[in-house]
Amino acid sequence: MLQQHSAEQTHHDVLLEVEHLHNQFHIQLINIHDLKQSVKRHMNEISYERARNNGAMSDDVLARHEYLYDEFQRLESTLRIISREFERFVKYIGSH
Repeated sequence: MLQQHSAEQTHHDVLLEVEHLHNQFHIQLINIHDLKQSVKRHMNEISYERARNNGAMSDDVLARHEYLYDEFQRLESTLRIISREFERFVKYIGSH
């Protein structure tokens, strides 16, 4: 009875971890899409600014550029963390 319960518990834990990882990857997919759209809008703003100002850009556009770069770095870091978590999970599953 104890062995069966512990096997079920492990199975339940595995399912919970699969759900957790699935949710994390789904959230990051949404974040990637949102950042991609923000970058596209920003590129249009840059083109508009440069055309309007003889190649120069406003401080606001430059600040937005820095903000988007920071967002990219945060997203990249988050994806690395989730990927390492996924790799550990795969190793755990492979060893059981």
